[in-house]
Amino acid sequence: MTTGNDNRPTTEADWTQLRRRANEELSRRLPSARLLRRDIHAHPEVGGDEQGTALRVLDLLGESDPVRIKGGFLVWAGGGQQGPAVALRSELDALPIQEDSNEPWRSTVPGVAHLCGHDVHTAALVAVLGTVQAIGTPVPLIGAFQPREEVYPSGAKDFVSSPALAGKDIRAMIGVHLQPMIAAGTFSAVAGPINAASDNFDLRICGVPSHAAYPHRGRDPIVAAAAVIQALQHVVSRRVDPMSPSVVSVGRVIGGDSHNAIPEEVLLQGTVRTFSEDDRRLVTAAIAQVAEGVAAAHGCTANCRFEWGEPVLENDHRLAHLVTRALEDHGLAEADPVRSCGADDFAWYGSLFPSLMIFAGIGEATSQTPGLHHPRFVPADDAVDTVATIMLVAYLSAAQSLTSTTEATHPPHRESRSSTPNRPQPV
Repeated sequence: MTTGNDNRPTTEADWTQLRRRANEELSRRLPSARLLRRDIHAHPEVGGDEQGTALRVLDLLGESDPVRIKGGFLVWAGGGQQGPAVALRSELDALPIQEDSNEPWRSTVPGVAHLCGHDVHTAALVAVLGTVQAIGTPVPLIGAFQPREEVYPSGAKDFVSSPALAGKDIRAMIGVHLQPMIAAGTFSAVAGPINAASDNFDLRICGVPSHAAYPHRGRDPIVAAAAVIQALQHVVSRRVDPMSPSVVSVGRVIGGDSHNAIPEEVLLQGTVRTFSEDDRRLVTAAIAQVAEGVAAAHGCTANCRFEWGEPVLENDHRLAHLVTRALEDHGLAEADPVRSCGADDFAWYGSLFPSLMIFAGIGEATSQTPGLHHPRFVPADDAVDTVATIMLVAYLSAAQSLTSTTEATHPPHRESRSSTPNRPQPV
């Protein structure tokens, strides 16, 4: 292999040879990665309790001294721990949902299961890290094994707040996520915003309790809550630009103890999804304003508290173009762009590093594949191969770009963007 003075590949032929060696090495490691996936799937752990999963991963990696960050960890492969690097993220946590499958390696934990593909992502990253370590690539690869993707407080937010990660010269932060909405053998790595900011709200409607037979003696918070729910549906349709996706959904209503009593209060819980910080501020302020006004019209009061979640997930334009071209050259087809009002805490990494989330298709043409978080979302073993391949191709394409003089010596400029909106004061 032709290399420069720093032992870096210097020609396209060098990189072609390196990619060939990497693909061969990855193929050798995939069988053990599939077994790891089955082991993780059979022993799922919810966010905040992923210690067993972490130990399984570290044992297979042969890593005794990882850099630990609040329930997760970082490991290095390839060109040491100094200089410009590429990072790959996977998630350790499962969901608090009962699995409905007949797989011999189905979840053994009642009410907990890997139904979002995190077991696949994690096993794939282990295979890629082993591959990079074995072939000795010139650009460091950081494996970020992150806890608590599915719950607040976010594991990704802890990672970007830690000097162990934030202090690194990461030029490309890449995530890969299974996506049953696109066909197997395809991918989506479209530039720009692809997932919404996600915030939750608790809205407490307080009235005056009374006997249900004498409603005039009280102030009914149930009637007020029903009116508030209806009014909230107009926040998006009448306050937000129709060309800008936003969602306000009430997912839980709690109130009352008996058939014949009007309670003192009702609790509404819901979620807000927006694709810009301006809309995030507008919608959250409008929820508080509408709830307060409608409740007052019914003789009640409203108190709104927000739980601020992930910012908008926005893919870096340069990385999206670079990786898309590399994946197509590898034989994968680009699917129609995948954008949704779903959310992923991978968005936090974009506040520090050029970041790219790639969706890996596993959909079937002949039947409807169960969606993410569905009790029967249990992808076949070859999903590990798909994700690992995409991770490896993405890493190598980003690594090759870093070996150019311009890219290595002039980091891409990252504009500082607020990850938390100007919050309305609780009412």
